[in-house]
Amino acid sequence: MAHVRLQKVSLEYPIITPRSQAIKTALFTRLGGSISDRDRTVIVRALHNIDLDLADGDRLGIVGHNGAGKSTILKVISRIYEPQSGKVDVSGSLSSLVDITLGMDGEATGWDNIRFRGAFMGFTSAQTRDLAPSIAEFCELGDYMNLPLRTYSSGMFMRLAFAIATSVHPEIIVMDEMIGAGDAGFIDKAVARLNGMLGGSKILVMASHSNATIRKFCNKALWLTNGGIRAFGPVDPVLVDFERGQ
Repeated sequence: MAHVRLQKVSLEYPIITPRSQAIKTALFTRLGGSISDRDRTVIVRALHNIDLDLADGDRLGIVGHNGAGKSTILKVISRIYEPQSGKVDVSGSLSSLVDITLGMDGEATGWDNIRFRGAFMGFTSAQTRDLAPSIAEFCELGDYMNLPLRTYSSGMFMRLAFAIATSVHPEIIVMDEMIGAGDAGFIDKAVARLNGMLGGSKILVMASHSNATIRKFCNKALWLTNGGIRAFGPVDPVLVDFERGQ
């Protein structure tokens, strides 16, 4: 069985800066979280004492204001960030759609970037070799696959990134919002692929500013505030409290 377990997880960001109340105020406005000042270092407490246990069938939607810790907890689950304290236990194949362009190189060709991004996602060389033709077919870039990414439009770039990120069917999916997929003509195809991917997964963890999206896809909700858990449970009660508290 797949599972995601966080036990007493805490994570801080140190930011070196002269002591300044104005700077701390600006950081609080932009980043949220709890902020303290230690020896000319501003500490942003992105997550504090997080406990979470997800199993097969769980579809978790994470809500909270900007800076509440939503993206940070996704990156902790994806093992992009390691917490300073606590334990992260993830069992099952995982695909992180938090940053689908991470590991890609603008000077390398589309084919090369399939290898780069695939390696970042944990693919073996054989897996990448087997997946490359279907990725290229799905993103519909033709001869552009032989050119460096810097020659791509933003839509073409996102097509390739999306095709790579959704080329496998993992047990656990972690995503930040419903990711875009570039050109308008490509969106229907991308949505169908993403829906199939979500339907086949055992666990979904999604952060979103859209409560309607969370109600559509999720059966549980987590409300974060200042890096801590404000509420966790079935979707409707948590979202109703969150909407009242906004």
